[in-house]
Amino acid sequence: MHATQRRSLRQRLWNPHAVVFVSSFCIMVIELVASRLTAPVLGVSLYTWTSVIGVIMAGIALGNYTGGRLADRWASPWLLGVLFALAALFSLSILLLRDLVRDMVWPQWMPLMGRVLAHISLVFFLPGAVLGCISPVIVRLSMTDVARSGTTVGRIYAWSTVGSIAGTFATGFFLISWFGTKTIIVGAAGVLTLMGLWFVTDAPWRQALLRAAIVIVVIGASLLGLRQADLLASECLRETNYFCINVNTDYLDEDRIALLGFDDEDPPVVHTLVLDRLVHSYTLPEHPGALIYGYERTYAQVIEPLAERNPGLRSFFIGGGGYTFPRYMEETYPESEIVVAEIDPGVTEIARVTLGLQGSERIEAYDEDARTLMASLEDGEPYDLIFGDAFNDFSVPYHLTTLEFTQLVDRLLAPDGLYVANIVDGGGRGSFMRAFVRTQKAVFEHVAVIPTISSWRSAPRTTWVVVASQEPLELDHITSPGAPLPQDELDEYLAMEPPLILTDDYVPVDNLLAPVFVDSEQG
Repeated sequence: MHATQRRSLRQRLWNPHAVVFVSSFCIMVIELVASRLTAPVLGVSLYTWTSVIGVIMAGIALGNYTGGRLADRWASPWLLGVLFALAALFSLSILLLRDLVRDMVWPQWMPLMGRVLAHISLVFFLPGAVLGCISPVIVRLSMTDVARSGTTVGRIYAWSTVGSIAGTFATGFFLISWFGTKTIIVGAAGVLTLMGLWFVTDAPWRQALLRAAIVIVVIGASLLGLRQADLLASECLRETNYFCINVNTDYLDEDRIALLGFDDEDPPVVHTLVLDRLVHSYTLPEHPGALIYGYERTYAQVIEPLAERNPGLRSFFIGGGGYTFPRYMEETYPESEIVVAEIDPGVTEIARVTLGLQGSERIEAYDEDARTLMASLEDGEPYDLIFGDAFNDFSVPYHLTTLEFTQLVDRLLAPDGLYVANIVDGGGRGSFMRAFVRTQKAVFEHVAVIPTISSWRSAPRTTWVVVASQEPLELDHITSPGAPLPQDELDEYLAMEPPLILTDDYVPVDNLLAPVFVDSEQG
């Protein structure tokens, strides 16, 4: 009888390697999707990724411990079914908890990293913990020969690791761009539910319980669907591996109509490109020569003296976004050559379809990381202008801020070429701005800083334009929206904190910016 029961158990287990593969696959799916689900609220930073990885690992650790205790007392296929069902339930809860947590008001004393960690924990800890319970139960049910326990455990955890690898690659390379995050979560919950059904449909009373549960789930899902028909609808116009992309359309407001000199009676339509939670650019597709952002108008003034001497400017853009300034260059300087490195092909596609890029003839766009592309261009013809437009709020690509990258920029520039970059930082704090400027000064002979608002010292957050060159800068003509800081004032401002040069080995951008964004949120 005992042997018969044991054989039945092994048959019901199906394949322990496959089971643990699926559970580990789903864990990594949830971990990868977590950063995308929270990006519209928290942005994408080192804090976000650290919290996601740490919270999921903490959940798995607790799950491993709890699962081991459960396995010693109640190891059975039915226990596996319950665990898979709970994992499915908590996975679905991610979609509801995310919205609830998003609206929470955190104490002002809580630092940014604490807020990010708390947010991630409330949404993603329980799915990780329940899924972490499964592997110990599988090990316990698979253990038939103590003499071969090492081999049994080794194989199970090897297949667990393979499942994690497969989940990582599948999600990062394919699933997010194919289906979107909400659909992926629901799909993972569906797979976990099927796994649960496999293990609990045994005794008649369990089958009856299962049927009742299915009826309840179907009715509940139907009611929820009637209440919120767009539950699975993506919040994004397009969701890529990098961003949740949206484009908002509205008429230009009165202040900007006056600023740009348009007719009040026929205001143009402005398209706002939003990447995750952040407004990246304002674009007027029918008026490519119009610039709304203050830093873009500063860009336009900075390059005027160089353009007067050389109308055929060769320009390289680090980041495309809405392609607003590349289109301005194309419109204003018809002889210019324009190369854009935009890492997200989805952003470029949106710009082509919605933001007027389709009609551009001289903008050469590459869907590639800017630093990688620039390294491949070192032996080519130098550029007159290199624009840095990849820094957006708290989402800063660290490798585009360092000394080594700045040296690469210098090698690609003509002798009198300009490196023009915009960065976001606070006025009074400005720790990142100071470190960035010091890094530029370590490479370039001449560096200037231009605030885009006059009240930059008291502003919780300011957009700065940094201009660097090996030749003296011609900036006396710049008066609006902000004038370059006098050299003595810039030196005094830089001296307010210990000197820091950003390098590939040490680039604490998130730490430098964290206080600024806490201040801006409180303000």
